[in-house]
Amino acid sequence: MKKGKQVNDDNEPPSYQEATAGYEEMQAQFSWDDKTIRRTFIRKVYAILMVQLLVTLGIIALFTFCAPVRFYIQTHPSLYMVSYLMFFATYIALSCCGDLRRQFPWNIILLVLFTLSMAFMMGFVSSFYNTKSVVLCVGITAMVCFCVTIFSFQSKIDVTSCQGVLFSLCMVMLLCAITMSIVVPFGYVPWLHAIYAVMGAILFTLFLAFDTQMLLGNKRFTISPEEYIFATLSIYLDIIYLFSFLLQIMGGGRD
Repeated sequence: MKKGKQVNDDNEPPSYQEATAGYEEMQAQFSWDDKTIRRTFIRKVYAILMVQLLVTLGIIALFTFCAPVRFYIQTHPSLYMVSYLMFFATYIALSCCGDLRRQFPWNIILLVLFTLSMAFMMGFVSSFYNTKSVVLCVGITAMVCFCVTIFSFQSKIDVTSCQGVLFSLCMVMLLCAITMSIVVPFGYVPWLHAIYAVMGAILFTLFLAFDTQMLLGNKRFTISPEEYIFATLSIYLDIIYLFSFLLQIMGGGRD
């Protein structure tokens, strides 16, 4: 009887706790795997981004501090147009062609061409400003990026949910740009240009927070770890546009 009872006890269905224990362990393992993938994704994006920024900073420094190079590029504006066409073509390819930006090594080749073209354009623009202004704007951009990154890591505010606000600000920027294009031919208006530059700097600071939180993946909207090229592209452009608007606000012309 005891042996029979023992057999019956062994054949009893598992309890609810025992049935869910395996599922909870599996869920915890998947959660841990997701966090590992996300951390690897973040490290990859920031590693590529650091290389992009160092290349851009090097070209800006070359065009700003080296007088012969500065004179050459200022007297050959066609080089700016060539770099702009390369920037536009690579940006469209990386932004609109999802399969292409995930295909190695074409995604890296396009990203290198994109970075070099944007760095050349920023170096060309910076060459018309005095050295102190360029160095000051580089420092302010670095400080803003550091503060925004810390905010995105620590804050509970979900910037990714403010897509409507960012879209509205983009429309305001577009209207300001149209207004300036109409007014500028009749005369330069300093205060209108200053308002436009300040709004641009604020907008791309918000975009930097938006894209950083999308990268971290701890808010409402996230970006897939497969899209490391697109994530790098977005944050890099936020930083570059922030620098360009700061240069318009505080930059002084070269004598």
